[in-house]
Amino acid sequence: MTTHARRPRIALVGTGGTIAGAAPAQAGATSAAYQSAVVTARDLIDRIPALAQVADLQAEQLMQIDSADFTDEQLLALSRRVSALCARDDIDGVVVAHGTDTMEESAYFLHLTVQSAKPIVLTGAMRPGTALAADGPANLLHAMAVAAHASSAGRGVLVVMNEEVHSARDVAKVNAMRLDAFASPHGPLGAVVEGAPRWYRAVARPHTMSSEFDIAAIDTLPLVGVVTSHGQMRRDIYDAWVAAGARAIVHAGFGGGTVPAYLKPVLAALCAQCVLVVRASRVGAGAVIRNANFDDDACGSVVTDDQNPPRARLLAALALTRTSAPSGVQAIFDRY
Repeated sequence: MTTHARRPRIALVGTGGTIAGAAPAQAGATSAAYQSAVVTARDLIDRIPALAQVADLQAEQLMQIDSADFTDEQLLALSRRVSALCARDDIDGVVVAHGTDTMEESAYFLHLTVQSAKPIVLTGAMRPGTALAADGPANLLHAMAVAAHASSAGRGVLVVMNEEVHSARDVAKVNAMRLDAFASPHGPLGAVVEGAPRWYRAVARPHTMSSEFDIAAIDTLPLVGVVTSHGQMRRDIYDAWVAAGARAIVHAGFGGGTVPAYLKPVLAALCAQCVLVVRASRVGAGAVIRNANFDDDACGSVVTDDQNPPRARLLAALALTRTSAPSGVQAIFDRY
């Protein structure tokens, strides 16, 4: 008797974004004017017949928004839903269709908070489905192929765009328009080749099953602000974050997290008020070194290693759910 291997069972979670976008008929196929988040997850599947050969699929619409509208509450909801799907015996992997503007943040949060070794893949599009050369269908097909492949398990949360497979720990959107809009400073983990992932490296830092952060134990996230450096800065924005109740502020400094001389007393005063200061780089890549240019030991501030400001905000918020001690938060940044 011939037995046939069971096809992987993959859940598609729709959240909106350009991949679910469409332009009005009068705009034309090459117009950059379109409305985000109007096509459902079910419709995305139905438009790509080849997906039926990859896996047994189910689709659900968790939310239908432009990813620029993501809040921490929606981020928590996404993590809880993905975690619940991964806990089911009838689900082998999860693909999230997401807008590209904040995809790197959602991917990183899932990477740290979903306690599952099952493949979790985020994908999106730089062009809506009505564009002349829409990239969403190919990205979704490739994301499904990665999620359905046994070799993808245990690698943490992945982002699949433009035939590349990136780790959620590293990936960032680096171009506003091009199809190769996503890149990682250490390079992608692999590529999608002839319908399957081909791996070239692995992530060394903790994630998913080895992460100390479990979405099941997180009700809310503490408020963490980000202030990006530029010439002629003022202290007002830092004070505004404090007044809003921020427990930490990420200082996205020049170069290696540089703090202008006129702001050093401001950051020291924040630390004295028990507002955690986290030094990052606005460059978005490269390590920030402790006590370089700024006396972190004296201030009680934290440095981010190589995490960019958006991811530093999330890791700081998660760290504060475990400890308020700067030394403890620094140990978490060193570890993750």
